[in-house]
Amino acid sequence: MPEPSAPRAVPTVQVDNDAVRVTEWRFAAGAATGHHRHEYAYVVVPMSTGRLAIETKDGVTTSELVTGQAYFRLAGAEHDVRNANPHELVFVEIELKSLPLTPHGGAR
Repeated sequence: MPEPSAPRAVPTVQVDNDAVRVTEWRFAAGAATGHHRHEYAYVVVPMSTGRLAIETKDGVTTSELVTGQAYFRLAGAEHDVRNANPHELVFVEIELKSLPLTPHGGAR
């Protein structure tokens, strides 16, 4: 979890309808989302390059983001995400509300 004085990442919802929610996330240096659980599968599209610190119940790992290199995650991820850079980090998150998933994680 972020320190109580840590800045918060700033979400700006750009689209929210029955199919998708598109949110731009802006992280100042050291900013964090706070612990959360993803209720939908999602795609992240980095708008800048940098490192994220991901805190889960199993500990902290890092993830390298590269501008324009998208990645996909299934619903259910639980974590806190923090900018581990001395500069701002920005990504766009696209939550797929209508994506039907089987119990094995594949699209039907």
